[in-house]
Amino acid sequence: MTKQSPLAGLKVIDQTQALAGPYCGMMLGDLGADVIKIERPGVGDQSRQWAPPYIGDQSCYYLAVNRNKRGIALNIRSDEGRKIIHQLVAEADVFLTNLATTASLKKYGIDYDTLREINPRLIYASISGYGRTGPRAGQPGYDLVSQAESGTMAITGEVNGAPMRFPTPIADMTCGLFTLIGVLAALNARHTTGEGQFIDSSLQEGQMTWLENYAGEYFADGQDPPRRGNRHPQVVPYEAVQGSDGDWFILGVGSDNIWQSFCKHVGRDDLAQDERFITNALRIANYEQLLPLVREIIKQKSSDQWLAELRDVGVPCGRIKTVKEALTDPHIIERGMIIELEHPALGIVKSLATPVHLSDTPLVYHRHPPTLGEHTDSVVQELGYSAEQVQQMRTEGVIA
Repeated sequence: MTKQSPLAGLKVIDQTQALAGPYCGMMLGDLGADVIKIERPGVGDQSRQWAPPYIGDQSCYYLAVNRNKRGIALNIRSDEGRKIIHQLVAEADVFLTNLATTASLKKYGIDYDTLREINPRLIYASISGYGRTGPRAGQPGYDLVSQAESGTMAITGEVNGAPMRFPTPIADMTCGLFTLIGVLAALNARHTTGEGQFIDSSLQEGQMTWLENYAGEYFADGQDPPRRGNRHPQVVPYEAVQGSDGDWFILGVGSDNIWQSFCKHVGRDDLAQDERFITNALRIANYEQLLPLVREIIKQKSSDQWLAELRDVGVPCGRIKTVKEALTDPHIIERGMIIELEHPALGIVKSLATPVHLSDTPLVYHRHPPTLGEHTDSVVQELGYSAEQVQQMRTEGVIA
């Protein structure tokens, strides 16, 4: 018996581009929703231009976050285009948008008040740089700007180096994840209320959630947390170390019990009993005395030796892998984290799975990232338009 996906039967209109919105839409598609991606005719999602690298003539960036969607090219500036999007919304459960300003949403007839009149059960998710309220509402936002303004760049990088961005678009992806959480919560609430609601997500606020323990540190003492490099602010020793072969790995002594196990294994019971290092709080206070001793111990064997030995005695550790090593890890492959989908023009296209493993309602991966306007005809005809009407709208530039 085929198992049903968790969001089977739900329809999502994804009128977003770049990353945060498309990432949210892709995960909704992975969960089984019918996601219809709306793009501008002739232009499409701006991430289609974020290249190289390409696979064939398609941007790898676009391909990474747009599977499990049907794609239509629709000119929402036209009256007929707005009519079509309203028809789609009338049958939808969720509407995603990341148009920057409320004025733009109203101009194109896709603001919350307008769409709620059409469909009171609609979950309307707005993604923006700063949210729809407050003094900065309506200002454009990008991932890197959010990383800068959230406080996270100031504490990232070498101790005496420059502020450093997280290399992947973490603000976009985090906003997409929180938007997904909001959508799922609103869908559940609708079971009780029968009504949809408005979700207001921002890149800035999503990125600030990565401050959690640093925010706690600031709230406790009122001091700006310093940049610490790979050093953990509340756990010691918990950072990158180097074996005798020069290879780096992470040593994660996350508790006093693990510290005792580490010391016993390396034959340094004296460190386990040293009054400077008995508790984590003391190890933090005496970090400058402790870390040279730990590094000297680690230098006595190769990284491979340490990784094998420390795992055997329950001390968390891990090699610092390259991207290639991480993506070809047999454990990750066996867990189904690499998705392969057949693309009509590109052959097999790979992407990362959504890491949610549900036993009875599994996720589905069945649609390649759509080419621009790939499903325009079929989606519009589902609304009742004839083939002749579709062709006329194409001639008029309403669709592509």
